[in-house]
Amino acid sequence: MVTSLDKKTALVLIDLQKGIMQFPIAKPVNEILEKAAALVSAFHKANLPVVVVNVDPTKSLLNTLRTDANAKFTSFPDEWFEIAPEIKTIESDIFITKHTWNAFTNPNLDIELKKRGITGIVLAGISTSVGVEGTARAASEYGYNITFAEDAIADTNADAHEHSIKRIFPRLGEVDEVDKIIDALSAR
Repeated sequence: MVTSLDKKTALVLIDLQKGIMQFPIAKPVNEILEKAAALVSAFHKANLPVVVVNVDPTKSLLNTLRTDANAKFTSFPDEWFEIAPEIKTIESDIFITKHTWNAFTNPNLDIELKKRGITGIVLAGISTSVGVEGTARAASEYGYNITFAEDAIADTNADAHEHSIKRIFPRLGEVDEVDKIIDALSAR
């Protein structure tokens, strides 16, 4: 349950890109995108930062370090990296490309947040147990207060999603629905 949001809170969206949307997501993708879009709109209205993260696994060190062929990513069409059109970005949004599970491995994420005095983040996106959880663990280590938008997060594996939502995320921050997070955003 969200109790409050920091005055300086940013929305961080993880991997809501066309290529990821092609995976078999355990929740309806259109619902995730609708909830994420509502958060984007609310953060824009509140004049708070929106961080849009996409993943490019082709530049991951795992491609050179791992020997199993299933772990290697070599190329994707350009549109694979494009953010889903339902997410209405604006020029002042922060765009970050990550190459691993954790968006903070791109040092620009922490730099951009610190530059704006951000102390809290709201996390949403795909995949719950990979990109969202990886980023959340790092955000916790960096000292950010974290709120998870439960109904704007999904995974390809329903059991992994439930484990992250019920067991991991409550240890890192607060978990609630988008509507309640938007209410807390208005009340801050």
